[in-house]
Amino acid sequence: MVMTPLDELAVLLRPAGGGVHLVSTGKREQTALQEQLYGVTGAEKVDEAFRTRLSKIASARGVVLGIPSDVGAGFRRGANLAPQALRLALMADGTWQKLCDAAGLLDIGDVFVVPQLLHDEMLSPEQKAVTQGVLYPQISKWEQASLPVSPLSIAERAWNLVLELNPAAKIFALGGDHSTAGPGVAALAKVHRERWGIVQPDAHTDLLSDRLGIKHCFATWSYHANELLGRNGRLVQVGVRASGHTREHWESTLGVRQFWAKEILADPDGALKEVIAHLKRAGVQGVYFSNDIDGTDAQFAPATGTPEGGGLTPDWLVHLIRTLGREVGLLGGDVMEVAPPLGPTPEASAATVALGAKYFRETCAAALGVAPF
Repeated sequence: MVMTPLDELAVLLRPAGGGVHLVSTGKREQTALQEQLYGVTGAEKVDEAFRTRLSKIASARGVVLGIPSDVGAGFRRGANLAPQALRLALMADGTWQKLCDAAGLLDIGDVFVVPQLLHDEMLSPEQKAVTQGVLYPQISKWEQASLPVSPLSIAERAWNLVLELNPAAKIFALGGDHSTAGPGVAALAKVHRERWGIVQPDAHTDLLSDRLGIKHCFATWSYHANELLGRNGRLVQVGVRASGHTREHWESTLGVRQFWAKEILADPDGALKEVIAHLKRAGVQGVYFSNDIDGTDAQFAPATGTPEGGGLTPDWLVHLIRTLGREVGLLGGDVMEVAPPLGPTPEASAATVALGAKYFRETCAAALGVAPF
């Protein structure tokens, strides 16, 4: 018997907050988050509520997916804990559910992450088969054989299924390192035939075709996204300030458009107007907003793998999100590279998470045309 898209999603995903594998340490906090998110008590009721939400995908205006993987990160890790922390921050003042209700926004849960895996292209058939048996024991071997096992591959399959059920849905990801933005972009490319683009706040370009021979990671996702877009200036990067090459190099060789942090800080209003003008000149009819938290200056967001000074201000980025929503349109977006364990102090970590939650709330609201509460 062939699984339906909903059947497959129920096998592939876990209840929100359940994408990180925990057995003892941290399990109590994970369970408490799930019970708070779903408003129920007990694992059985959480699973029931999770499946009920999946059944509403076809009527949702926006869909949220957590991808708690930092397997594609650099030498400092911790972004796997961001989806859980961001959800807690979103719920802290009681307005997140109001936004979800007003906007038709649905949280469908988490990709389950085996922390030693990244993408199925990197696995032997033997390893993939073993992991399929562990992840999907509730279905037959024949059914297991068609399912992905690595976080990026699971995420892309999940997004494909969501957009199969609801091609008009806006998609929103809670990362994870920045490689976890790639699956959503790849899925959007399959359903959006109009000219669309990506706006990427980031201190770094992420424009390597591979890193140490690895195709899929935090430093390569933008290169492959830009190829999907067909170049032509439809990938717009803002806040760049840590690069081994000049802006002219990237723009002339890869056809991206970059607004480095220095020029934005020198003329914030002018830079914002030029970002919008460029997108309109390029004929872009909607953008995916992929927000690496290190695009923001490190004084505001130090809890990340590679914090950089001289970056963008939160106010400018919120203004950018709202303006994109009004004047260009958002197909969805994400918040990436928040790494709660990496803050220099608990207060710095909490501030970074709170800012990431604010950005995510603003992105969802701007995409769906509602107030951010």
